[in-house]
This record gives sequence, structure tokens and C-alpha cells, in this order.
Amino acid sequence: MVGDIHGRMDLLAGALEGIANHWPEQPVVFVGDYIDRGPNSAEVLRHLFGLQSSNPDRIICLLGNHEDMLLGFLDGTLQDHRIWFQNGGDATLRSFGISLPTKAPTTDEVGEIRDSLQQAMGADLMAWLRDLPLVWRAGNVWVTHAGADPFVDMERQDRTALLWGHPDFRKLTRTDDQWVVHGHTIVPEVLCNDGRIAIDTGAYHTGRLSVVHVSDGGIKLLP
Repeated sequence: MVGDIHGRMDLLAGALEGIANHWPEQPVVFVGDYIDRGPNSAEVLRHLFGLQSSNPDRIICLLGNHEDMLLGFLDGTLQDHRIWFQNGGDATLRSFGISLPTKAPTTDEVGEIRDSLQQAMGADLMAWLRDLPLVWRAGNVWVTHAGADPFVDMERQDRTALLWGHPDFRKLTRTDDQWVVHGHTIVPEVLCNDGRIAIDTGAYHTGRLSVVHVSDGGIKLLP
């Protein structure tokens, strides 16, 4: 499982090399948040799109809340475009060759930015993003972007809890012997306790993109 990348193509390239050297046959699950904040969001998206298209049975890319905001902006359904712009969306736009005006954009300018981004991304990349799943499962291990509601069966989780988190997720231990691997919440190091495995180590500003192998024997981190 690979933590939140946030536009760091350099770290993604290193992670993929390490995975190829240590676990070349294992499924690789990315927990989402490929874009925003870091400088290479466009390159990261295109690389993962190509990688998964070539290896659909081995490469699994989950949707993160930052991709969810991007899609909301593209569709015009995001309640306030400034939420995305101010949380790293400006960096994603720059990576696609689109600059924000120095002042708050007008409604017409926001429409022009949306049109430019749709054109820069292309239909195939946007369709790929729309089809990204929220959950991947192997046995009693579930991978989601932000966690899960500890009171609800994993098969019946709310979309918001999976993408944006749940207030009780990090407070309460699941009682059904299920483990949830997640990103979204930055931790100083990979944490494994109480049915939770947190793997977002803040790659975009720490330079550490965590890669974790989970098995019956426990977890191993990519050196």
C-alpha cells in the first residue's frame, strides 16, 4: 500500500522502483490524494493512469478526497471552488499549465479555468478518475482513503467516511476483527494499532512517501 503522493512524482518513481525490487508480484494499492500541493500532479495522474491501464489486475488506485474535489470542480458541483484552490488545487492547475489570476477569479474566469483544465486533462484521464473505487479488500484487511465509521460494517460504509474520515475512526477500535489501512491524516511514522494502519507520512513536505506490505505476519515498510 502506498500513502498520499500529493504531486510528488519523484517520490512515486522511487516507491515504484522499491516495490519492483522487493515485492514484484504483489498487488499495489494507492490510497488516493495523488494531486494538489506538490509540483507534479499532472505527471503523477498520467503515470498512474498508464500504469493501471497496463496492469489492471495488480495496480489498484483508490479515490481520495482531493481527487473528489477536483472532480467536483470539473463538474461544477463543488460548493465553493476556493476550497479546492486553497487546499492545493492551485498547484494542480499549474501542473497542467493553467495559472490562477492574481485576484480572486470572477465567475467567468472560473468557467474558463474549468474549460482549460478539462481540455488539458482529456476525456480518458477524467473518465479514469471518475471510475476509481473507494475501497479495496484482501481478507480482513480493507484499504480506504480516510478510514471508516467504526460502528458500521465495512460493506455498508458511507462515502463521506471513506473519503473524508469519521470523527470516531481514530478514537474507537473496531470489534469485528477487520483492519483498515488508510491515508488522509498525516502521521510522523506509519502507525499500526487498534485495527488501523495509518500510512500518510506527509510526502509532499516531508519527502517521505510510505510504502507498506501487509500480510498475516504483520507489516513491512519499504526501506
